[in-house]
Amino acid sequence: MNFRTLGRTGLKVSEVGFGAWAIGGNRFGNSYGPTDDDESEAAIAKALALGCTFFDTADVYGHGHSEELLGEVIGGDPNIFIATKVGGSYMYNDPQIGHINFSPQFIRFACQESLKRLRRDCIDLYQLHNPNIDLIRDGRVFAALDQLKSEGLIRFYGVSIFTPEEGIACIQNGSPDTLQVVYNIFFQAPAQELFPLAKRNNIGIIAREPLANGFLTGKYRDNASFAPGDIRARWPQQHLLAYVRAAQALAFLQKDGRSLAQAAIRFVLDQDAVSTVIPGAKKETHVEENLAASDLAPLSEDAHQQIRKVLFGG
Repeated sequence: MNFRTLGRTGLKVSEVGFGAWAIGGNRFGNSYGPTDDDESEAAIAKALALGCTFFDTADVYGHGHSEELLGEVIGGDPNIFIATKVGGSYMYNDPQIGHINFSPQFIRFACQESLKRLRRDCIDLYQLHNPNIDLIRDGRVFAALDQLKSEGLIRFYGVSIFTPEEGIACIQNGSPDTLQVVYNIFFQAPAQELFPLAKRNNIGIIAREPLANGFLTGKYRDNASFAPGDIRARWPQQHLLAYVRAAQALAFLQKDGRSLAQAAIRFVLDQDAVSTVIPGAKKETHVEENLAASDLAPLSEDAHQQIRKVLFGG
C-alpha cells in the first residue's frame, strides 16, 4: 500500500481507502443491496490487514449502522483514520429536527452521536454532507466546526460535495481542509478546474465513486436490474444501459492480470491532486481487489488516450 498526504491536514493516509456506505445495509432503502454483518466486519478487518488506514462513512449510512461496524472492528486505534459526515437529520426521525440540518446545535448533537457509534473520543475528519452552495458561500456553518475542533471533538473538517462549483466555493471560503467529490472515468469534470485549484491551496481531495456505482467493475450486462432498497433500482433503464455499454467499451483496460475495477481505481490515482480514493466494499474479495490497485503501475498515456476516445470521441 502506498500513502499520500491528505492536504494541509498533514495526515499520511493510504491512497486507497475504504468507502463504508454499502456496509450500512439497505434496511432503510438507500444503499447498495443486502449485506451480512459478519462479511462486512471481515471486509473491514481485511482492509486493515492489507494496510488501509482511511475509512470513510456517514451517520446516515444504514442510519448509524456503518459507523457502528467501524467502531466495533477499529475502535479507537490512533493509527487508523475515520472520516464521517453530518447533515442528514432525517435518520433521527424527529420532525422538529427536519430532513437536512446544518445548525450549530444539530452539528454538535450529531457529532456526539457519531463519536458514540465509532467508539472514539475524537473524529479525525468531520465532513458536511452535501450542503448547498449558498450555505457554503455564507460560511457561518464553519464556525460550528471550528468550535468542535477547539474542544478536541474533531481534528479536521471538510465538505462532501456534488459539483465542482461547490468545491471551488469551499476553497474560496478558505475554511475546509478537504473536499470529497465524485471522480471516475465516466465523470471527469473535477479535473478541469477544481483539482488544480485544490493543489494550489493544499486541499486534500477524497475521490468517491471511483467504480461509478459498481458499473466500472464490468460485471453488469444489458439486462441489469436491482432489487428494491438498492439506489440503482430507481434509475431509468436507459441510464443503467448507458453505464453498462460504456463499461463494456472499456474492456481493453483489462490486461496483464489487471481487472477493470483496478484500472478504474488506478485512473483516479493517476491524478496527483487526489489524496485518497474510497471504493466501496462489502466483502473481503472486494477489498483485496480494490487495495491491490495501489501496487499497480499507472495507466499508460496510450490507455488514457483510448479512454478519452471511447468516452468523448477525442
